[in-house]
Amino acid sequence: MSSTAPPSSSPPPTIRLRRVGEIVVILIIIGLVIGFVPRWWAHRKLLAEMHTDSVITVTVVSPIPSAPDLGTPLPADVQAFVQASIHARASGYLKNWFVDIGDEVTNGQELAEIETPELDEQLAQAKAQVDQAQAALDLAKVTANRWTELLKTASVSEQETDEKKSDYVLQQANAEAAQANLHRLQDLKNFDRVTAPFTGIITERNTDIGELIAADSGPELFRMAQTDPLRVYVQMPQQYIYGITAGQKAELIFQELSGRTFKATITRTAGAVDPITRTLQVELQVPNPHGEILAGSYAQVRFNESAAPKVLTISDNAIIFRAQGTQVAIVDRNNTVHLKQVKLGRDFGSVIEVMDGLSATDRVIDNPPDSIADGMSVQIASSTATNSAQ
Repeated sequence: MSSTAPPSSSPPPTIRLRRVGEIVVILIIIGLVIGFVPRWWAHRKLLAEMHTDSVITVTVVSPIPSAPDLGTPLPADVQAFVQASIHARASGYLKNWFVDIGDEVTNGQELAEIETPELDEQLAQAKAQVDQAQAALDLAKVTANRWTELLKTASVSEQETDEKKSDYVLQQANAEAAQANLHRLQDLKNFDRVTAPFTGIITERNTDIGELIAADSGPELFRMAQTDPLRVYVQMPQQYIYGITAGQKAELIFQELSGRTFKATITRTAGAVDPITRTLQVELQVPNPHGEILAGSYAQVRFNESAAPKVLTISDNAIIFRAQGTQVAIVDRNNTVHLKQVKLGRDFGSVIEVMDGLSATDRVIDNPPDSIADGMSVQIASSTATNSAQ
């Protein structure tokens, strides 16, 4: 009796080899993944860190609008509102003077009296000439009328009548000339009393009793000044002239009157800048009812307000000085750097005025590095504002 062997349950050798190969491949892939992924992740992280380190971190500041500082005292000259040199219009000798330096006088008040002997003689002669001219005029009038009547009866010729009429006209002119000369001398005689042309103070007396007085060409007898109000003149630098308007208030300061200020008001300006000094002459008026301020004094003027447009100030650390000129580094919305040319004004130490090239909304890099360049990308650490000039 024969026996049959049972069939085998194990897979064929080819199938086992295939499975072993797949397992080996899977293990190899797993090993590659385990070895490559950490390296790839580390490399990517390193690249990100390198990119981050390559972008400069900056701090930005914003310009601060600030009105021009006109509070800084400026030198000023104090002058009389009106001043005049008093000369003689009549020649002679000084008979008497009635006021001296420091005296207050009113308009029309007599200051001195001049003795005019020569003028008195000329005046007497002029009066006699008027009488002569009037007598000749009367005679010429009577003669002309008589000759006119005689002409009607043909007793005289027309030629003789015309001559008498012309002589009458001539005598009329002579009489008028004599009368005009008399009025001139009478007016000149009125100048033998020197009077004040306005209310003010006598600041100089340059004559004395008995001194020879020469009309017109002689030296001044007195000098007068009206000291209430006073005129004050200031030379305003060009960069501040647009902050000056008529009616603006100011304060007048004197070093010798420590702690005291006097109110002044701008009345007018010269309207043109001096091309040599680049300044504008500004005139102010200050009341002086008690005579506390002396004309001719040196003073300082401090303006209280300004009508000029606002001026931007920025930290002085934000300014870049290069061969291209004075610049600042601006950061736009995309954090890209743009270099802009600016025009500077006054330097207050920690801050400086920017007259042109900057707007109040700009973000300016504070203390930019030397390598900063147009078009660079930056990242902003913080945003602060500068302090305006005080």
